[in-house]
Amino acid sequence: MKNVQKGFTLIELMIVVAIISILAAIAIPQYQNYTIRAKVSEGIVLADAAKLAVSETVASNIGREIGAYGGTGDTDVNSFGYEFTATDNVGSIGVAAVAATPEAGDGQITVTYNDAVGVAGLVLHLTPGSGTIDTTTGLPTGPMAASQPIVWGCDISGEPTHLKYVPSNCRH
Repeated sequence: MKNVQKGFTLIELMIVVAIISILAAIAIPQYQNYTIRAKVSEGIVLADAAKLAVSETVASNIGREIGAYGGTGDTDVNSFGYEFTATDNVGSIGVAAVAATPEAGDGQITVTYNDAVGVAGLVLHLTPGSGTIDTTTGLPTGPMAASQPIVWGCDISGEPTHLKYVPSNCRH
């Protein structure tokens, strides 16, 4: 008589469970990194409005000082006309003042992330300038200048382990 097998054997089920466990052990940390990177990119996208405000304000106010913006709330009269309201992931987006004759670091945008991102203490800096971007520092080689296009450098404050969560142009 023939024995007809019905269902799976115990060893076959154990092999399937082992394979799924191995795949989950690899996939879950990668998924966590991916979700943190998505939250970090929210801050970069929100900072685009600040970048536009800096570019336009500096271009139309060459030779005049421009006040800083603190990061949240209403803007000052002599500032950039940019306002930011905190989100779940981004606590503030501040903009540094610009001198009448711009210097290095003037107009720097500081994106401060909340701990909800999953990385405590992450702060991203977007620095305007002219010339090219220094590959070792990630900063422009010169300050903003009249009739020169603005280039944006990027770097972070925080732990070196935070570098894996930011775009490649910010990893210096």
